[in-house]
Amino acid sequence: MDLDLLINMLARWGHLLFGMTWIGLLYYFNFIQGGYFKSASPEGLKDAKAKLAPEALWWFRWAAMFTFITGVLLLENVMRSGLLNSYIVVGVVLGTFMFLNVWLIIWPNQKIVLGMVEGDGAAAGGKALLASRTNTLFSGPMAFCMLAGAHFGGYAKLTSIEPTANPMYVALAVVILLEINAIVGKQGPMTTVRGVIVSSLVLTGVVVAILQMV
Repeated sequence: MDLDLLINMLARWGHLLFGMTWIGLLYYFNFIQGGYFKSASPEGLKDAKAKLAPEALWWFRWAAMFTFITGVLLLENVMRSGLLNSYIVVGVVLGTFMFLNVWLIIWPNQKIVLGMVEGDGAAAGGKALLASRTNTLFSGPMAFCMLAGAHFGGYAKLTSIEPTANPMYVALAVVILLEINAIVGKQGPMTTVRGVIVSSLVLTGVVVAILQMV
């Protein structure tokens, strides 16, 4: 058996498994746990913060780490094979921002919220929530771009990654602005579950429309 082919297949398999774990927990935090924390009794909330949340966050951050690592392995193979395209580039940028948000914003601030380290719990909670909402926002277009990179070519033209391919850079500019908002901005329409879901679907449509510009 070809060793490179085996490694690539294992990386794809791992990327899928780790990615399902990561995004599944992301949706759990945003769609389920947040609502429960608001309505839970003081005793239930205290128990969840002491036992449930730390364990869920452990799986969350390490699933993100290994999704990112296996993604880098896949990207190296794509680049070596000359298969890189605009969808993959935008998907990689979205996924990378999501990974960085987990480790540099969400986890450090959640440690303060859960009382694991000292700090302003209210401020930390706001920062963690905005980054988490942004990751949920990014998840839709990220998944679409990753799938489109390999499977959408037969249905719509994939834009080039050459510097003259302005559509890709427009899409990246939109993503970068949204990431800046995740760091220093506001939740905007993402204050509710419905709002963040609709925002993610809208962003997916915007990104795809931009990348299809000729």
